[in-house]
Amino acid sequence: MMRKGLFAVSLGMVLLSTSALTYAKDFGTLKFATEAAYPPFNQTTPSGKIVGYEPDMVAELAKRAGFKYEIIAQKWSGMIPGLIDGKYDAVIDAVTVTPKRAEAIDFTHEYTVSISSFVTAKTSPLASLPGTGTVVAADDEAGMKKSIDDLKATFKGKTIAVQVATIQADFLQKYLGDVATIRTYQAGPETFADLMNGRVDAVMASRTNLNAFVKKHTDAISSSGYGFTGGVLGAGSAIGLRKGNAELKAALDEALLSMIKDGTLSKLSIKWFGEDVAPKA
Repeated sequence: MMRKGLFAVSLGMVLLSTSALTYAKDFGTLKFATEAAYPPFNQTTPSGKIVGYEPDMVAELAKRAGFKYEIIAQKWSGMIPGLIDGKYDAVIDAVTVTPKRAEAIDFTHEYTVSISSFVTAKTSPLASLPGTGTVVAADDEAGMKKSIDDLKATFKGKTIAVQVATIQADFLQKYLGDVATIRTYQAGPETFADLMNGRVDAVMASRTNLNAFVKKHTDAISSSGYGFTGGVLGAGSAIGLRKGNAELKAALDEALLSMIKDGTLSKLSIKWFGEDVAPKA
């Protein structure tokens, strides 16, 4: 599932202590943009603090690579354009690595693996979608044909909610746009609100995000149906950077790989997701 070989680093370097990572350049105070509304990756507390898997990860990266940072909230739809325009230095918002995005920005090594799926209301006729428990990779032609045929029959004439400008929106338009109404929203929580209110029949998003929502609403919502990975859905999530910022990418890559190697990223994953979705180097 993971895309390997994004960067090279010797095992000896990885096993150095966190105070001895090779990149000690003074980057100033780095600005990391996030949505602050995509739990458990990132969310805003009542006091206004941004917390989650990604803020914890950045805090640890800063210790290992020796930089100062701040995390700022930005709307998802303008996040990558804002990065390109220099409004901040990096993006941490469960941004999945895809060939299309890699044409516009650079990515670090992935920090989560990625599966996308659906949630529906338990009282809905679609409470149990076909393919539950099955994950289909984009390069599995037979598996993709069967799963898409199943979903087309299920979702014909229905409405599916999805956050705008996401890989899941691309997936739905490509595979189900001819049979279902694809309704896009500016923020993820809005998709779930309309599902709870019966305005849509299903929501598609990353499974990690869906699990966090289902956990809070187990009496009303269930996660079911095929899971998908690869193709337009890309590989895993990574930190987005402006093109050409090689020194920052190298510093973040080195620190991130050290977190993967020593199990720190897995511990953060279990803390926030209840399961290990960290890549294995």
